[in-house]
Amino acid sequence: MPSWIDGTLYPDTKTPTRLDTPAARVDFLARLCAAWDFGLLPDAETVAEIRRPAWRQAVDACRLLTSPAYHLLRRWHDLPPLPYLGRQLAYIRDDPNLDWV
Repeated sequence: MPSWIDGTLYPDTKTPTRLDTPAARVDFLARLCAAWDFGLLPDAETVAEIRRPAWRQAVDACRLLTSPAYHLLRRWHDLPPLPYLGRQLAYIRDDPNLDWV
């Protein structure tokens, strides 16, 4: 198993040893984005892998429109932006300090 595949993303099934099909990659991205959206950051090695051009098709196929992490993946792969359907938290949206971040 490649070291960039995070086994903790698979609590319900055996961790795959390869992600070479579109379906396996979409499943991995859905699990990864769900964890990331809850604050569980991926390892640098995982980020480096999913930023490779080979993942572009799987990123486009996911369509996780409520996931901030997914929209970041789309940006990394130079895919056209899609509408964000998640909650916009007022305490973040209206934070004047965001202009300085």
